[in-house]
Amino acid sequence: MPYEEMGRSVETKLAFITERAKREPLCRFSSLAHMLEEDFLTGCYERLEKNKANGIDGVSWKEYGSKLKENLKGLIARLKTKQYRPQPARRVYIPKDGKEMRPLGIPAQEDKVVQMGVARILEAIYEVDFKDCSHGFRPARGCHTALMTVGRTMMKAPINHVIEADIKGFFNNVSHAWMMDFLGRRITDPSLLRIIGRFLVAGYKDRDILVASVKGTPQGGNLSPMLANVFLHYVLDEWFENEVKSQVRGACQLVRYADDFVIMVQYKDEANRIVELLRERFERHELELHPDKTRVISFGRYEQENARNQNRKANTFDFLGITHYCSLNRNGKYKVGRKTAMKRFRKKVKEMNLWLSTNRNMLPLRELWATLAAKLRGHYQYYGISENYRSLQRYQYHVMKLVFKWLNRRSQRKSFRWEQFEMYCKKYPLPRPRIVHQLYTLSLF
Repeated sequence: MPYEEMGRSVETKLAFITERAKREPLCRFSSLAHMLEEDFLTGCYERLEKNKANGIDGVSWKEYGSKLKENLKGLIARLKTKQYRPQPARRVYIPKDGKEMRPLGIPAQEDKVVQMGVARILEAIYEVDFKDCSHGFRPARGCHTALMTVGRTMMKAPINHVIEADIKGFFNNVSHAWMMDFLGRRITDPSLLRIIGRFLVAGYKDRDILVASVKGTPQGGNLSPMLANVFLHYVLDEWFENEVKSQVRGACQLVRYADDFVIMVQYKDEANRIVELLRERFERHELELHPDKTRVISFGRYEQENARNQNRKANTFDFLGITHYCSLNRNGKYKVGRKTAMKRFRKKVKEMNLWLSTNRNMLPLRELWATLAAKLRGHYQYYGISENYRSLQRYQYHVMKLVFKWLNRRSQRKSFRWEQFEMYCKKYPLPRPRIVHQLYTLSLF
């Protein structure tokens, strides 16, 4: 069967599941694991990113695909006989900020295929249940729709306070028992639940040490974002929309992206009460709000005036790498300003400095220049939002200084004078800062 026809057949099955989930909100699906067959898993393999890091098996995407049919037949046989067991993830660490490292779990290639399949099935069911306040890892949503929603809520609703909340080590502390309980509210298929349960307890390998998992869902796999959304849908989103909002005076809005969220509130006493309710809610589900990173701040159309009267700086808050501050438009009316968060800005400059210093002699200048251009485009693609043009210019300025510095350290013979460097940049121009996301005009869904 041609791949296009297989794709249509798979999409038809997923669409049927979604339609039933939407039509029957209390439906519990009892037969799902049978979808993990050759056509479906072939599509899942094709959806995987080709250049991602390898797991402990050391098998790349290309190597696994060189014998795809043979590999999938063996995988499906083990799935049907309940003998499939995921391998431990390979643990790596990436910088989180200036002081901490974030652990990631890189699954084996075969496990990536199965995770993708399970995630697609879960998405077909839960996408109709997820609330509008959730933006992370969902179709037609993302960081920029979350930022846009925050800005619009601030400017349209009578918001005077913001709750900045941080779940302490969320991905490392997710309760497996609660996770399976939440999944059981929509799924009764024992085969699919067994596969998910085995992923949760598969553990990870850290510097040749095998560590068993008794809680948590490691970041890095295709399944973790979906499981995080399911968990927080029940713990936070549904609870907040159905129970908290009805008890709060005035305006109140939650915006969440994965485990990062802010709550915008009209009255300070209600904001403080919500924080206490959040603490109790998370403790009940074996999670904890970070005591140092959770706070209530005044923020809104009167913040600048209040700050002047109280002889202090106006409050700001960071969300998804963007600092939000109170500002005025050309007509003197209130608006939310945005700029790259300073911690994130410094981190990105440091990362660029490290990359240039490492690769200045490893890559030919033409290849280095092409990769540099791709890195700049990626930066502008994320941070190129309304109000943030100056931060983009500052980033470009620092990057060009670093490029000039490290190119002149390739060798004494191949050093640049600044005039020569400018001429080279004119001949081979790098991407210039630009606003990619107009959050004031971006349509939501």
